[in-house]
Amino acid sequence: MAFRVIAFSTIWAILAFALIFTVIGSLYRQTSERGFDSLLSAHLFNLIGSVGVSESGTLTGGPDLGDLRFSEPESGWYWSVEPVSKGLVGQLRSSSMTEAIPSPGADEVRFDNDFQRQYRTEGISGEELEVFESEFVLDSQNRIARFRVMGNRSELEDEIRGFEWRLFSYLSLFGIGMIAINAIAILLGLRPLSRVRAALAMVREGTAQRLTGQFPAEIQPLANETNALIENNRRIVERSRTQVGNLAHSLKTPLAVMLNEGRAMGGQKGQLIADHAAAMQKQIDHYLQRARVAAQRESVVYRTPVAPLLQRMVRVMDKLSRGAKFSLVLPEDEVLFAGEREDLEEIVGNLLENAMKWASGEVRVSVRTAPAVGEEPPRFSIVIEDDGPGIPEDKAREAMKRGKRLDETKPGTGLGLAIVADLVKEYGGTLSLERSGMGGLKAVVELRGVQ
Repeated sequence: MAFRVIAFSTIWAILAFALIFTVIGSLYRQTSERGFDSLLSAHLFNLIGSVGVSESGTLTGGPDLGDLRFSEPESGWYWSVEPVSKGLVGQLRSSSMTEAIPSPGADEVRFDNDFQRQYRTEGISGEELEVFESEFVLDSQNRIARFRVMGNRSELEDEIRGFEWRLFSYLSLFGIGMIAINAIAILLGLRPLSRVRAALAMVREGTAQRLTGQFPAEIQPLANETNALIENNRRIVERSRTQVGNLAHSLKTPLAVMLNEGRAMGGQKGQLIADHAAAMQKQIDHYLQRARVAAQRESVVYRTPVAPLLQRMVRVMDKLSRGAKFSLVLPEDEVLFAGEREDLEEIVGNLLENAMKWASGEVRVSVRTAPAVGEEPPRFSIVIEDDGPGIPEDKAREAMKRGKRLDETKPGTGLGLAIVADLVKEYGGTLSLERSGMGGLKAVVELRGVQ
């Protein structure tokens, strides 16, 4: 949003300053040209008033136009008086006009009703000249002379270009400053949203229970509504937990009675009742656990250190195992699981128990970390390998089905991998079964971590 607002204001500022530059430049050019033409016109009338004709028909006079540029050779500022009619001789020029400058014919540039015309031509040094020309009757004998005043238009264009460059420089500096101030104001104005975002991230990561801090009046209602939503979700989760606990306690006694009665009956029927009651108890525990995971997944995130939990479980399994040797490889950085400790124990415990059951002599446990990508939280993988017979690739998916046992000679219920798969899925992770380099099964569990 900040980028869009800054980009829009920047584009608008550029268009506005371009329009201002065009308007001011055009007005300055018009004013400069009008002043230039007025000056040449005044010089022309001054020149006409300063020249006369003698009785012999010779042009006379010593015009002084009051501008030193008319006395500097090849300055681009010239005047001349030339005879047009018969009976008039002589020619007058400014000292700056070192050679004649031709005048176009009347058919090329026409005179107006006052016998005046204005045109542009090339000067002595190649400069562009603006010429004001008039033919004027000097005496009662109708002797006519041509009066010309020439101004250096190249100087005028240089002056206009210099003004436009200075105007562009000033407007650019002012525009850059305005855009920078505007961007700073926008970023400062949107900073409270970043604080809200950081506070929400803390809630999501489990380091805070609600949005805390002082927010502007425009954002405070949003923070209040968010806190109300978090509190409402927490009440829903707590109510669900209470109902789940009540359900567990209400079923515990009937199942215990069924187990005891089955064992007391003895025989095949008693064993059948006891086995089914035990299976029901496991199923209830499993689905109650899934309900608990689903309830807390969308609320406040728990933070469970992975390394201490794995070290403790590997030590226990190493003591319980009679033939397999367990090893553990952990990263240097601390790894935190975004979930409850009991769920991670359930996941790792089932996989370790499965590896211990099938391993010939070695079980290797390792943890791999992956950095966070963009807004996504970091992830880590727990890899458990053994040197047992492994599972063929075409049987890996079938092994994760509930109650499915690939080898009926080994003890178990066939629920371990299915429970792991369900728990991992509930936490938004993945479980894959591959062929290990040790020869047996390689179980890779990828889960979401906490920064």
